[in-house]
Amino acid sequence: MAPIRTFKMTNFRWVICGLLFLATTINYMDRQVLSLTWKDFIAPEFHWTDANYGKITAYFSVFYAIANLFAGKFIDWMGTKKGYLIAIFVWSVGACLHAGCGWVAMEWEGYDSIAQLGQLTGDAAVMIATVSMYLFLACRMVLALGEAGNFPAAIKVTAEYFPKKDRAFATSIFNSGASVGALAAPATIPLLARVYGWELAFIIIGVLGFVWMGLWLWLYDKPIRSKRVNQVELNYIEQDCDLAEVQDRTFSKQEKTISFWKCFTFRQTWSFIVGKFMTDGVWWFFLFWAPAYFSDVYKYTSDSTMGILLIFTLYAIVTVVSIGGGYLPTYFVEKLGMNPYLGRMRAMFIFACFPLLGLFAQPLGAYSAWWPAILIGFLGAGHQAWSANLYSTIGDMFPKSTIGTITGIGTMAGGLASFGINYSSGEFFDWAEAQGGAFSFFGFEGKPAAYMVVFCICSVAYLIGWCIMKTLVPKYRPIVVK
Repeated sequence: MAPIRTFKMTNFRWVICGLLFLATTINYMDRQVLSLTWKDFIAPEFHWTDANYGKITAYFSVFYAIANLFAGKFIDWMGTKKGYLIAIFVWSVGACLHAGCGWVAMEWEGYDSIAQLGQLTGDAAVMIATVSMYLFLACRMVLALGEAGNFPAAIKVTAEYFPKKDRAFATSIFNSGASVGALAAPATIPLLARVYGWELAFIIIGVLGFVWMGLWLWLYDKPIRSKRVNQVELNYIEQDCDLAEVQDRTFSKQEKTISFWKCFTFRQTWSFIVGKFMTDGVWWFFLFWAPAYFSDVYKYTSDSTMGILLIFTLYAIVTVVSIGGGYLPTYFVEKLGMNPYLGRMRAMFIFACFPLLGLFAQPLGAYSAWWPAILIGFLGAGHQAWSANLYSTIGDMFPKSTIGTITGIGTMAGGLASFGINYSSGEFFDWAEAQGGAFSFFGFEGKPAAYMVVFCICSVAYLIGWCIMKTLVPKYRPIVVK
């Protein structure tokens, strides 16, 4: 009798996860170039105030939110391969366009050189600040349009390549690209800006997206059609699918989907919307304002050795701690026998407690700037672990054909929250600085007091969001398309 042949399972799904991680890393590096260069390089040249920068980040967020409303549906319609390519092409072009803002502002206002802009005073300085602000806003809108496709596409790919029990872990890995991008950014971008100028920093980071496009074209295909996925791995990937669903995919039948407006009739959709609205603004606030915080309060510029180390440490903590957050629901499911949704919600409650450490960041900062860096790092780690599990609830509840749409709707809500917190923070910080000792909060005065107010809001947002989500969807209730 011939021996029975056994085939070792391929692990190509992790290669795909690695591509998602790389795309998310590039995404966040592109997003971080402005936050790491505006305070110490761009603001002196264009005479920006905190309010100018706050408006740029706020309107980027709201345009990103609007784009997300359509990006998810676009990814569902176009498909993950073409949709992802288009998204990263658009945001890479947008990233590179920032480099031309100084030249356009100079030509627009009729000056002889960019260096001349920094010497302006009075109304001329206000005018160049306004013109340059709107030029950067235009570039940020192009960037936002492309970046809106990243998470809907990545979540959809994760649902294609991973069974439910592994999705939170896979999502935590590619989602950690956000913190790795934010980690790599302070170690590279301020130095690039110092040596080559802030313009080239935008171009160098923007070009990375075009490199990723080549890798995606070479490696990606749906699992059932991929020559790099054997039958054993395919069976593992599709372990949650019933026979009819597998047959449908085998014969390339179109999956039934849910109309855009009908999505809003489900509590599960609103649960995801609340989770994103209550927490995304927190992450974006620290992403956009942490370098300015250490410069304003502790006088460590983004290109100083101490400034780089503080931001690097912050995101190193985010990166290392958050990856383990994706495994926790798997432990609850496999070891404790919970269903994926219940295990995910229990894990999310734990992660919602991490941001409470942000309440102590500013008070302990009186002793050393390292304390805010460390505590904000744990707050960010809690967010990333929370976010990985929050995204995975979509795959638990909705059919794969609707995942991109739901992701886009929720990310839109997160973008709106980011608009609110960034716009108001810029205005608030300028106002608090002008008030000086006349404005105090928890023993702090002026701008440090304003930072303390925002830190308090950010720290409690997750627990409030979790309670609302649990109220909306107390038990596992998947949506069935008939």
